[in-house]
Amino acid sequence: MLHSMARRNCLLIALGLAAVLAAPAQSEPSKVVTVVGPAPPGGVTDTLGRMLAQRFAQDWGEQAIVENKGGANNIIAAEYVAKSAPDGRTLLVAPEVTFVANPSLYAKLSYGIKDFTPIVGLVIINHGLIVHPSVGVRSVGELIAYARQHPGALNYGTYGIGSTAHLNMELLQSLTGTRLVPIHYKGAAPMQSDVIAGHIELGYVSAANAVQPAAAGLVRFLAVGAAQRMPQLPDVPTVAESGLPGYRAVSWFGLFGPASMPRAAVDKINTEVRGFFADPNVRKNLLEPQMFEPIAGTPEELGDFLGAEAQKWSKVIRDADIKGE
Repeated sequence: MLHSMARRNCLLIALGLAAVLAAPAQSEPSKVVTVVGPAPPGGVTDTLGRMLAQRFAQDWGEQAIVENKGGANNIIAAEYVAKSAPDGRTLLVAPEVTFVANPSLYAKLSYGIKDFTPIVGLVIINHGLIVHPSVGVRSVGELIAYARQHPGALNYGTYGIGSTAHLNMELLQSLTGTRLVPIHYKGAAPMQSDVIAGHIELGYVSAANAVQPAAAGLVRFLAVGAAQRMPQLPDVPTVAESGLPGYRAVSWFGLFGPASMPRAAVDKINTEVRGFFADPNVRKNLLEPQMFEPIAGTPEELGDFLGAEAQKWSKVIRDADIKGE
């Protein structure tokens, strides 16, 4: 099931890229723009990086490539970009954990947000809360009641210590007075496989990836972590509707460069990315099939959002006493 979903998603992405990036780049590119992804090929950061690199090449007539520097909870990629020249030619596609969670997870971290220039927000991925049918609950309210009656009896999957799947569930527990047991995986796919197989009871996955196994009866799709019901999933309630107003369970991604980038370079990239996400073809062929929610705004908006998120999640990490490996 997961392999078929992965093939379907890759096909959609390939078709979307062909549709919106069909124009060839100009010949004899001058300098190289490198978009660095902190995860191996095939994931969301890689997909976003390739989308942007191809757009840069098309519109600027310059060679643009993607370099995947996975490992160490995004630290390797972040260190590389932080030490690069601030000329706008080395960029980092970063999930929130890079700047929001890592400073609280690790006592000694070789970088901080001060070492980067926020350029533009990219997308939000709303999470879907799935449970194995054997749990016997059909709503978030029933899940919370069951967890309160059986503390420590339910195992949930994460994509790793400090991942959004981990932190969003820790926040849920703190708000509901429940105790669940985290099981850490090296990615979303193996975690979802184990929920489907019944080896663990529940977990957060991207809402788009929850649809197919739920339709096949392999899992129950209890809710989405979006701020409000998603247009693509009007019959799926939000977690917030179940007595947790304001609660969200998402992953988000932004584009960053090294510190001290010239404002002209920041504005050029920001304008390009905002135009990309505003393109109706991009929305139809790339964003909507993956249920990506664009958040491209000003650099200042990304910086303010980052600060608020860091404050929120540092408290969750501290209260739950989570330590990075």
